[in-house]
Amino acid sequence: MARATKPSGRKRPSFETSLSRRPGHRESRQRLLVVCGAKVTERDYLQGLKSSARNSAVSLKIVEHPRSPSQVVDHAALLRDQARGEYDETWCVLDVDQFVDLEEAMAGARRKNIEVAFSNPCFELWLLLHFAEHSRQAHSYRELAPYLDQHFAAGYEKTGMKFARYEPHWRSAVNRARELAPSGDEHKVNPSTGMWRLALAIGGGEPRA
Repeated sequence: MARATKPSGRKRPSFETSLSRRPGHRESRQRLLVVCGAKVTERDYLQGLKSSARNSAVSLKIVEHPRSPSQVVDHAALLRDQARGEYDETWCVLDVDQFVDLEEAMAGARRKNIEVAFSNPCFELWLLLHFAEHSRQAHSYRELAPYLDQHFAAGYEKTGMKFARYEPHWRSAVNRARELAPSGDEHKVNPSTGMWRLALAIGGGEPRA
């Protein structure tokens, strides 16, 4: 009579067990370098937007370089090249103001594969669009300030940016800004701003209707 085979004490690894031992998939991020041609306000706004959006698909490095537009573009290209592939996109945030090297800056940006968010005349136009449409020409911050003052109990202040004031409205600003000028022509059209493209790159998604 044949003897019964004694079952082995070792278990065969299950399919699920082998899967569970695979290394986890690491989600890639879009790494942005943003160089601002002015101090404080732009930086504080962008940091506030990044924190508010909680978009884990994007990482953000912000550098201030208050110079003329073409100098800012050159500096952004230098930082990107020194980083040796650390960034996927490089942006410059620029005001038109009274600068005369706008076309030079745009030509340099195209040549060096740098995105530009021009505000014409200045960044405060982008802030104003959070609260209302604005299509009247303005040639300086002084001309825009009275419109912004209407939306702040104590008047608008360039320092002490509190993003919470803008947080509920940034997608509305995207919608309004898109209507003012063709993308890439903001340095030619007053008023207009290309900040909506950078806002979407940081915040993610398309604006709500």
